[in-house]
Amino acid sequence: MTSLPPPYLPEEQLRQVHDDLRRNQSRRKWLWFFLAASVALNFGFFGFLRLRQKMETVEGGSIFAERYLSGEKDSHNKIAVIRLEGIISAQVSSHVGYDGMVGDIREQFRLALEDDAVKAIVLRIDSPGGEVLASDQIYRTVRGARLRKKVVCSMGSVAASGGYYAAVGANHIIADDLTITGSIGVIMQTLNYKDLFGKIGLKSLVFKSGKFKDVLNGSREPTQEEMDLVQNLIMETYEQFLQVVARERMLDAQELRDGLADGRILSGKQALAVKLVDQTGTFEDAVRKAKEYARISDARVSDYVVPFSLGSLLGILTQNNAPRIEVDLAPQPLKLQQGKLYYLSLHLF
Repeated sequence: MTSLPPPYLPEEQLRQVHDDLRRNQSRRKWLWFFLAASVALNFGFFGFLRLRQKMETVEGGSIFAERYLSGEKDSHNKIAVIRLEGIISAQVSSHVGYDGMVGDIREQFRLALEDDAVKAIVLRIDSPGGEVLASDQIYRTVRGARLRKKVVCSMGSVAASGGYYAAVGANHIIADDLTITGSIGVIMQTLNYKDLFGKIGLKSLVFKSGKFKDVLNGSREPTQEEMDLVQNLIMETYEQFLQVVARERMLDAQELRDGLADGRILSGKQALAVKLVDQTGTFEDAVRKAKEYARISDARVSDYVVPFSLGSLLGILTQNNAPRIEVDLAPQPLKLQQGKLYYLSLHLF
């Protein structure tokens, strides 16, 4: 029995079949796209509703909302939790639109201080420090707040250098036994690439109005005068840090200068032994201490967050979420801005 030859279609009909197939594939792609978008929007809307159940608006037209964390939810007393996390910098994007993360911290303290139901504040720090000015501004905010309401500092994994600087503004400091803290000191970095320029045949021409105008220029060796100038600036800033710690912790400044204030890091247990903190304990211990200060037995513990919005959801959906594989074989280096002073513990980087 002989097999029949395949049916023959004219070229025009074949083209029509191919066009129909392409249109069907395009429709399927758009169908999947709208289905995925619908699922994402529904999940986002569901999350938004769940989040709103946990949040309360705050007075004063602030961008922040209050989020319930723990404690007696219906209590008329509140313990406000304010978080200081990551590198302290005015360059970090701000929700309030000014002064970077410093502006956000100030705004949250303002909300806590103006809310009569807030009886005490817990400042939760998990930071290796950061910019000198930003650290000092946060310290001054904490110190000013404690004149109106008690502030208890709760240290997380790390509260070192500028993170510790901010902590000493509180009435009471609690560190975990394993918290990394201390690192009292100042650092400034630059890069000297003079020898590299010589190898590749490049020269840097600098026209300046004074001998110190290009201080820290990496294309040449620094003069002794320049190194003395920068070191004096470092020591002046260091002295500010040291005096703040000595005053707030009631320690002898010279003893600090000769010992602990040499940039060393300490565990929470070690910091307690040398009186850099008041006790060791957990976040829950800090909440209990705040209640004790406020002389209350029950309280609603809340923090301040930026509420979920449709705009933020759309921003997430429009991001490039293509899968990427990243393998970190070593800690990522921290990129310090050249010529900027830092209260920063570099042990993490």
